[in-house]
Amino acid sequence: MICKLALEDGTVFTGQAFGAAGTRAGEVVFNTAMTGYQEVITDPSYCGQIVVMTFPLIGNYGVNAEDIESGGLHLSGLAVKELPRRPSNHRATGDLAACLAERGVMGICGIDTRALTRRIRVHGALRGVLSTEVLDDVKLVQAARSAETMAGANLVTRVSPAKVRSWDERSDDSSASRARACHLVAIDCGIKYNILRHMAHVGDRVTVVPAFASAADIRALAPDGVIVGNGPGDPAAVEETIATLKALLGEIPMLGVCLGHQMLALAAGAHTYKLKFGHHGANVPVMNQPAGRVEITSQNHGFAVDASELERCGGVVTHVNLNDGSLEGFALPERNCAAVQFHPEASPGPHDSGHVLRAFVETVRRGERVGAEVFQSQVR
Repeated sequence: MICKLALEDGTVFTGQAFGAAGTRAGEVVFNTAMTGYQEVITDPSYCGQIVVMTFPLIGNYGVNAEDIESGGLHLSGLAVKELPRRPSNHRATGDLAACLAERGVMGICGIDTRALTRRIRVHGALRGVLSTEVLDDVKLVQAARSAETMAGANLVTRVSPAKVRSWDERSDDSSASRARACHLVAIDCGIKYNILRHMAHVGDRVTVVPAFASAADIRALAPDGVIVGNGPGDPAAVEETIATLKALLGEIPMLGVCLGHQMLALAAGAHTYKLKFGHHGANVPVMNQPAGRVEITSQNHGFAVDASELERCGGVVTHVNLNDGSLEGFALPERNCAAVQFHPEASPGPHDSGHVLRAFVETVRRGERVGAEVFQSQVR
């Protein structure tokens, strides 16, 4: 079946459909990870986006029940160059095309993803439309131009759970120490399962609350520390969660991850801005300044924190992106919190920053204030 991907700049790519049929719109972004496509498509942070995988062969090892990062697929579509029809891996329990079809997600294959990626790098993330129904190029381009923009979009409401829940599943990392009980609360704005697994392993008890939980709701749980997780859309639009964080700053130790990094900065009084094409991949180099080392990180975000604004609010810059110089981590020692823009749980990706969650919990256990020192841990 023919499928077309039209961009708002007038470019149209024609390929073959896989997954679901129909018409879907979204912001078109590219991801540079060579493996981990199942973790990518199940990451709620891709809500409202059509993801282009730059690695040419996607789907070769199939899918399985162990590598998912959420309860569903939230992305608008997936674009790949070559889709193997027969996956080959001893862990596979299904194939990528069937996985997308079962969950109503569209895919397009057989297009020049290199040309598409170069266009996004030059012009920035573009709105696009995938369709197996409307094959008229002019109509598709018009539809792309009228699609929702990511700036100002509160997409957290689409992926955050409705109820409080406990999380018991732990990671298989055997290096962590659990010297005494530590109750962690995770604010779920679209948080990935592997962040929760790591929290359960390095902590003792993990309670997951919706993004709209109030400061009073969180205080009632009596947490030792709070993790503000990843999620989709414009951080500045998630006003309810930002208000909660503002009320809790300085009261409960907090660690922000990805969207949580941005919202903690906003709660402190800093500003965010939209990146040209974002950071989406498993190979992004970041300078960890407190530790004096470079870490290769997994990332997925389209917005960043203004570093000068953060410093004006009393923040300390701890991590810097070595590709574009953008802010990748900070500490607010006077407000007992720290944050990283990347995904320390590495799902998918390298484990260079796997120490972050463990170091945060150990700091909380010792009763110390959270500052830049949490990033000085040795990589394990």
